[in-house]
Amino acid sequence: MTKINIISGFLGAGKTTLIKKLLKEVYQGEKVVLIENEFGEIGIDGGFLKDAGIQITEMNSGCICCSLVGDFGRALKDVMEQFSPDRIIIEPSGVGKLSDVVKAVKDVQFDSTVELDSYVTVADANKCKMYMKNFGEFFNNQVEYATTIILSRTKNIKQEKLEEVVKLIREHNKEATIITTDWEQITGTQIVAAMKKDNSLVDELLKASDICPECGHHHEHHHEHAHGHEEKECSCHEHEEHHHDHHHHDGEECSCHHHDHHHHHADEVFTSWGKETPHKFEKTEVENALKALSETDEYGTILRAKGMVSGADGNWIYFDLVPGEYELREGAPEYTGRLCVIGTNLSEEKLEKLFHIS
Repeated sequence: MTKINIISGFLGAGKTTLIKKLLKEVYQGEKVVLIENEFGEIGIDGGFLKDAGIQITEMNSGCICCSLVGDFGRALKDVMEQFSPDRIIIEPSGVGKLSDVVKAVKDVQFDSTVELDSYVTVADANKCKMYMKNFGEFFNNQVEYATTIILSRTKNIKQEKLEEVVKLIREHNKEATIITTDWEQITGTQIVAAMKKDNSLVDELLKASDICPECGHHHEHHHEHAHGHEEKECSCHEHEEHHHDHHHHDGEECSCHHHDHHHHHADEVFTSWGKETPHKFEKTEVENALKALSETDEYGTILRAKGMVSGADGNWIYFDLVPGEYELREGAPEYTGRLCVIGTNLSEEKLEKLFHIS
């Protein structure tokens, strides 16, 4: 029996960190295939999970919610045939809608040896309110269709704020199990037990939402699938790694201007900028760049920045940024430096200057 787990979450929520914990503490000994869907031009996360012994299929060419009928369905079947895995973990784009992913997985014709095990959303407790306000079409969908919602970064959150976050989530999903305890205090086994909640709620939501069979969007979606019009492709990407909260700013509110989006493709709202670079960076140089991205709107509204670059001292610098916080750490050498920034109204020219892209 092959079990399929969908682990969704908005940009920078901590999906990859959760997956690593589950692989280490629960799924050891299983043959696991991770299918990642990226939003952007440069695949960043493929290298982060190599040491876990996981086969990764990155689909940089298209958004999971638009490509599922073709590429994604084929990818799933190829995985089954090539690897005969015990488990498939699907990590959708951070700007993908969970309803689209669930619908598309259900549409793939599997035999009786495949079981949909769980639909999970990882949500940053410090940013739920802000993301609901500014990117509700995408963030709220991930909350609404999850059977388990795992809050990240709850270690130092104030009790009243945590309770407010749970209340906000309950307004969108009354039935899901919500994990609020800091991940360091509970085991992967405890998390998996919560993830095994019955999926009937999702089935009911999918039925009630009258989703278009062509692309997984609601029937009132603006794209016209049945009238000979060319479907607009979208390019989605995102992944996350370690976050140790080294640098904090007030991330509760942001200057985003997408408060009222209805049935959009991700590429109608979000933009990605990705580059490869051989430039050797001073650590202070990278930190100053992240500080500029985090504290100003000069480069656009930055929702996620990630990369690995060669350091001037011979060490490699890995970095992650989400609104209000960023982290630098040392990492293993890569074949070349890679950068990716995701947000809205990005100034590519200024980003190229900031990161010395000639």
